[in-house]
Amino acid sequence: MGTVFTHDMWYWPAERTRTLHIYLPDGYEHSSERYPVMYFFDGHNLFFDHMATYGKSWGLKGFLDRWEKPLIIVGMECSHEGDARLDEYCPYDSRMFGRQIRGMGEQTFQWIIGDVKPWADANLRTWSHREATGIGGSSMGGLMSLYGILAHNDVFSKAACLSTGVRIWSRQLNRELGKAHINPDTRIYLSWGEHEAGRHSAGIDPARESPEAKAELAYIRKLEATGADTYCYFQPGGRHCEEDWERQNGRYLDYLWLDRRW
Repeated sequence: MGTVFTHDMWYWPAERTRTLHIYLPDGYEHSSERYPVMYFFDGHNLFFDHMATYGKSWGLKGFLDRWEKPLIIVGMECSHEGDARLDEYCPYDSRMFGRQIRGMGEQTFQWIIGDVKPWADANLRTWSHREATGIGGSSMGGLMSLYGILAHNDVFSKAACLSTGVRIWSRQLNRELGKAHINPDTRIYLSWGEHEAGRHSAGIDPARESPEAKAELAYIRKLEATGADTYCYFQPGGRHCEEDWERQNGRYLDYLWLDRRW
């Protein structure tokens, strides 16, 4: 069985401490092997229900304990003060939920690239090169993962972007893609659930004709035009919650790391 431990790091953009939730695969302590790494947003929601914000985690430890590829996970906890998570996990100044968002997303990535990843590479037996480094998250963490694979493609080769809400951020993401330099070995997993698809008329296909579906599919075509490989998944009955993101663990990990599509 793999092990999970925590490590506190100084998050300089907000001058606060942030906890890293780290998964080491089975056998780590008894070998000298190195492992690929995936960095996740909302690290407190990944492994254990009792740590998760709403009492339900992604169940990622249980999945990885059974999965065939050994992997290190570094989950980064966000702020729990008011709406500060929106600032930390948004790359763009914008307005949402009736408040002005101060987009600190790029600063968060500078922290990940300049502090978190160097610490992980120095203290864990990682493969530090780009091809062995992925990023992932859901909701605002999904937006950050998509932004990260575009803006920092020299660091990350793989991204799991769940419930990203592409239609909300299409203008900014199109601009981001226009200035990105995408390596052809890049893999991007994009997903949305049926109950996140946006209002649509009865009788249409929510997987293709809903507002979110149209935005996702259009953006995927643009990603593929750059040479990136993509996996687009519409989750029937899917909601905006950890329980439904947990159901995608095998799908996005198989695709990103084993080149296997369900």
